[in-house]
Amino acid sequence: MRVIDLLRTAASELRLAGIDSGDLDGQLLLGASLHKSRTGLYLAADMEVPEEALQVFLRYLERRKRREPVAYILGEREFWSLPFIVNPSVLIPRPETEFLVEQVLTACRRKSLPDGWILDLCCGSGAIAVVLALELQRDVVAVDLSGDALAVAQQNCRRHRVDDRVALVKADLLTAFAAGRQFPLLVSNPPYVSRRQIRQGLDPEVAGYEPLLALDGGEDGLDIIARIKDMLPSIMRPGGEVFIEIGAEQGPALSRLLVPATGPDGLLKTVEILKDYAGRDRVLHLTMSENGR
Repeated sequence: MRVIDLLRTAASELRLAGIDSGDLDGQLLLGASLHKSRTGLYLAADMEVPEEALQVFLRYLERRKRREPVAYILGEREFWSLPFIVNPSVLIPRPETEFLVEQVLTACRRKSLPDGWILDLCCGSGAIAVVLALELQRDVVAVDLSGDALAVAQQNCRRHRVDDRVALVKADLLTAFAAGRQFPLLVSNPPYVSRRQIRQGLDPEVAGYEPLLALDGGEDGLDIIARIKDMLPSIMRPGGEVFIEIGAEQGPALSRLLVPATGPDGLLKTVEILKDYAGRDRVLHLTMSENGR
């Protein structure tokens, strides 16, 4: 079959499977089978697809029809214009997390970051740690509870040649660190999906393939964030910055949780909810008090 015929077939079959992105997904899967970009596919529209590549593509297509994410099928996802290895041990990096990284970098360039290691909690694939190490040329400690996730993060650190700048630690949040107020910056994309959302049903690609450990944030989705907040006094430097990705409707609840900790004698100097480009709550930004509490 020709390239153009396979793309039409894939788009049709994926739509019948309930997948709205059938056109794009078909292009990505066929492009990977032929080692061609999307532009390359258009230029080769009338080319007959070799049998070996055809069989690879048909296997990919069947997996996608079962709602397996394209990123897991291909074993890779682009983040911050860089390719990252992914598999079902880690969440697939998303544009929402690029927004988180963008806010971190903007803040670091606006205010000089003090010396000290950057901390990436719930690091998953290591995408955040790798980007921060590259963009800021700083050392990063990347923490995750899953050993399988850390294995993926290690591959990505090596791939992007920052394995000498990123230390990977298996731990339950901050439990591996002694009190010492050593970190000037903490960044995290923690589990923040509520149990209610999980019970009501996530998209098949998420529910059937992405790791529940990296999604489940407790009944209201705030359990892990609340635990991080309670641990901040022992490990964050006075005046340190904290950036945490949150759910689109969690801003008000987090403000109620954290505002009592602000003030002259409080743990926090400021609490800010940053909205993404669609106007949704997306990042919790905390500034630690300067008084050293």
